[in-house]
Amino acid sequence: MRWLLLVLLLLLIGLQYQLWFRGGMNEVWALEKALAEQRSANEKLKARNAALAAEVEDLKTGRDAVEERARSELGMVEQGEVLIQVATPEAANAAQPVEDEAPK
Repeated sequence: MRWLLLVLLLLLIGLQYQLWFRGGMNEVWALEKALAEQRSANEKLKARNAALAAEVEDLKTGRDAVEERARSELGMVEQGEVLIQVATPEAANAAQPVEDEAPK
């Protein structure tokens, strides 16, 4: 009877050691932390996807969104409108061709 009790006690100690020190609970805690981080990342991506879906829906249904994109990204104007561009000195200097300084 004593041997059986001793064997069961050693078995219990061995299982507890594995549970607490050999990855058991430590692994569970690490996985819970990784899960929380992944859920946070998923929430951010869901918000981004919702914003993109709203933009796509706006582009599909509304003429104003398409017109705004055409004006801002493509520089398009409607018939009868006048486009006025103001050049900054830095942009004007960058647009001028550079002459070759080597003697001919």
